[in-house]
Amino acid sequence: MSNPKHTLFWMTFFLAVVTIVGILIHKPLISAFMANWVFNLMIVGVLIVGIGLAYRQVFVLFPEMRWIAQFRTGHSGLSVVQEPRLLKPLARQLGEESKRDRFKLSNLSLRTVLDGIHSRMDEQREITRYFISLLVFLGLLGTFWGLLGTINAVGAVITNLDMGQGDFGKVFADLQAGLLTPLQGMGTAFSSSLFGLGGSLILGFLDIQAGHAQNRFYDGLEEWLTGVTTLVDPFNSDTPQP
Repeated sequence: MSNPKHTLFWMTFFLAVVTIVGILIHKPLISAFMANWVFNLMIVGVLIVGIGLAYRQVFVLFPEMRWIAQFRTGHSGLSVVQEPRLLKPLARQLGEESKRDRFKLSNLSLRTVLDGIHSRMDEQREITRYFISLLVFLGLLGTFWGLLGTINAVGAVITNLDMGQGDFGKVFADLQAGLLTPLQGMGTAFSSSLFGLGGSLILGFLDIQAGHAQNRFYDGLEEWLTGVTTLVDPFNSDTPQP
């Protein structure tokens, strides 16, 4: 069964590369962050929680693999091991008295167990996918918030222009000064988009890696169960299926 440690390595390596790039361009990033620090702080907070959830998807595989290893070796300490979470359908189906090297399950029971484990994995991934969508939503929300301020500021500038005075130099100077506020609103909009989309990209990569680890775990589990399970006819439990 594939060890998820190499998945943790690639996830950590990717975060290290992102951190190094962020340090190299920290000055423009800080300026962009301060343009709309409220929304950007929310985005960073959601990103941190999402990263923790992505790592959790991989870390939960280790106790499941230890449970399988103890079950296969038939150690007496299996009864005191905490009941697995992902493999709970399998643990309840087999029980503690089943033979470690060979056990009997009907084809329907085996498929039910595998489907139950797969659905538990999907439930964990749905949370991370929600956080990816939440990052995009916060980025778009900050964008529209900044554009709304820009539109209001541009309207105020146009309203306050006095074209009746003969000094067009002063009119142009007032227009130039009035456009500073709309430009700040544009900075608010684009900074939120930058952090929101960038955060979703980072979390999306981590979710893909965690999904690969779970898929490899599931494939190995399915291969092991298929190899050690004697399929029986549910209507005649004494007759194994060929």
